[in-house]
This record gives sequence, C-alpha cells and structure tokens, in this order.
Amino acid sequence: MQQLNYHHLRYFWAVAHEGSVAAAASRLHVSQSALSVQIRRLEEQLGHALFERAGRRLQLTEAGRIALDYADTVFAAGAELVSTLRGGAGTRRRILRVGALTTLSRNFQLELLRPLIHRDDIELVIRSAGRDELLAGLQTHALDLVLSNEPVPRDAGSDWYSQLVDSQPISIVGPAASGTAQLRFPDDLDGLPLVLPSLESGVRASFDRLLEFAGVRPVVLAEVDDMAMLRLVAREGTGYALVPPVVIRDELNSGRLVER
Repeated sequence: MQQLNYHHLRYFWAVAHEGSVAAAASRLHVSQSALSVQIRRLEEQLGHALFERAGRRLQLTEAGRIALDYADTVFAAGAELVSTLRGGAGTRRRILRVGALTTLSRNFQLELLRPLIHRDDIELVIRSAGRDELLAGLQTHALDLVLSNEPVPRDAGSDWYSQLVDSQPISIVGPAASGTAQLRFPDDLDGLPLVLPSLESGVRASFDRLLEFAGVRPVVLAEVDDMAMLRLVAREGTGYALVPPVVIRDELNSGRLVER
C-alpha cells in the first residue's frame, strides 16, 4: 500500500471539524472544488467513504470516525513535536470542541468555561448553533460536548444523555427609575408588564405554571428566545423582564437595572 498523503489527511481533518467543505475551504484559503478533490483521493487511497450527506450537512461514516481519531492523534503529536524542538514545554495540548445553544447566555458560558480557557494543555473550540445542528455534531464526533439550557428529549430511537453541570438563578428585573419597593411574588405580577423568554423555554414553562396556579396574569410585552436580545429589550426599560442575572450583570453593576 502506498504511503498516506498527510496533505490529504489534513484537508479531511479540517472538513471533519468544521462540519462542511465551505467552512473548511474558507479556513484553509483553498477552493471548495480543490478541497473536495483532495478528500476523494484520500477516500480512494483508504478504500472507504469518509463522509455521507445528511441534508445540507456532512456526517462522518464509521470509517470517517476512525480516520478522525487517528488524524487528531497525528496532528496533536505534530504540534507537540514542534513545541518540543522549539524549546516549549512539550505538553500535549488536547482539543476540546464545545457546542453551545445559541439561546444560552454568553456570560454564563464564559463563567463555566473560564477555567479551561486559562489551561495550557487544552485548546478550546467553541461553536454556537441550534440544537439539531449541535446534536449532529456530537453524532459525527465533530463536537465533544454540548452546553444547553434544556435537557435533550430521550426516546427509544436516541441514546443521548444530559448531565446537569451548573445552574443559574432567575430574577425579575426592572429599570432603576421604577422605584425601590420589592415585588411580592407572585401577587404583584398580576397586570405587570413583563418581557419573557419564549414559550419553548423550560424557564418560561415553569414560570407560567407558577402564575397559573396562583391565578396571576401579567401583561406580556414581548417574548424573546435569545438571551442577548432579551438583555437589550430589558435595557429599554419599558417594563420588567424575567432573566438570569448573569445575562445583565453589567447593567446590574452599573445600577441601570435592579432586581425586583
């Protein structure tokens, strides 16, 4: 058997981690057609297809997953070799690929991942996407774990497993000009103008059940499914907002918003 072409292997490695030929071509500064040709040549040399189509995305085949494991080892060892010969510490850096739901607070992600960011032995790769895309990344081993603010539904056709790694409080906040009196929960929420997470949110579902049980009906000004947008709407000061304090930490510290 002819020797492995490591140039082809690196192209495959890039596509496997990026999840698409277009993204990998942009990263490597080559054309998509050239990249596709190199991967086909690697598949011909190995005698196996490495990718299969799943809608618009590429998924690794079983042979592709095996090849990716070897490619990760090969290129990690190469980086360690360069570091050692250039007088570096020689510590092998592990790549940790983390997917985060687009609706998950960026501040919360930073707090959770901060210990890893400062480690010399870990290269952290963070990607944001919708749940289906993230789960597809787990399926193809393009991601090592996914951060989500909702557990993954389990059924007979799925073996996904969710693990609680952290929690965050939820507060009702309002502009400082709204006064200093604390709200009595849930009674004072009756008729109160509120900005809420969307109906798909687990936080919203629990909140709605509490209010329904208490017979309380707030006035819903807006429903927002993105934490960054929820922060911006809360800053407008048109009403109160149900939001994790970590999302509006800067506004709380400056006194622009206060917890009620």
